[in-house]
Amino acid sequence: MVPDMSTTRRRSTTGLRKFLDPEQQRDWIEGEADLIDAEERSESLEQRFKYVARFEKLLRRPQAQDVLEILGLYGQTCIPIPRTTERHYWSVSCLPSTSDKPLIRVNASWMELFTLYADGEGLRARFLVHLSHFTTDDSPMQGDVDEAFLEHCVTTPEDVGHFFPRGEDIFGITVRGSASIRKLLAERRILHAIRTFNVTHMNRGRNAYQASHCYSLADTMLAG
Repeated sequence: MVPDMSTTRRRSTTGLRKFLDPEQQRDWIEGEADLIDAEERSESLEQRFKYVARFEKLLRRPQAQDVLEILGLYGQTCIPIPRTTERHYWSVSCLPSTSDKPLIRVNASWMELFTLYADGEGLRARFLVHLSHFTTDDSPMQGDVDEAFLEHCVTTPEDVGHFFPRGEDIFGITVRGSASIRKLLAERRILHAIRTFNVTHMNRGRNAYQASHCYSLADTMLAG
């Protein structure tokens, strides 16, 4: 019996490629496609109740409203078909127990994508992206960061910084203040870079952080 090669390919396909072919992914990254997402979410009530207390604790923080609004913006613009891929290909954690004490963190595969921290009574954000999207010559060279562009993307130049995590072609951007975080997320080139990085890691397979997914936070991300 001759094997069905199309079935074999489907079984061997990993990550976001199970749902979107490379052309659909590219079109979405470029802002040229409105993807059709699932109408219903696949939800675990046990998992939802597991993090209700942490979510309620977050709501008592002075930054809570800004956190929810920015997280909603990120979920609606930076993650493809978020209902279809929720928890299994991306997740959001609430007050995760890590040494840097974040308020929320979004992950995919084994990678952090986006984190929000308390900064006094305000916010500080951290984005991970590809370094080559933020150099003056599109090369992954740390000495060629386009700092002028980054400063253009926030309300005041002092609000933006950067760092170099371990890993080839990975770049970290830090932003202080909710106004600057929103301005950064509205910049077309920034959005393109964030989408590209997120798709890269969603294509690497199942999310390793499924157990820390907070459905209450995801409600905000999927409200749009």
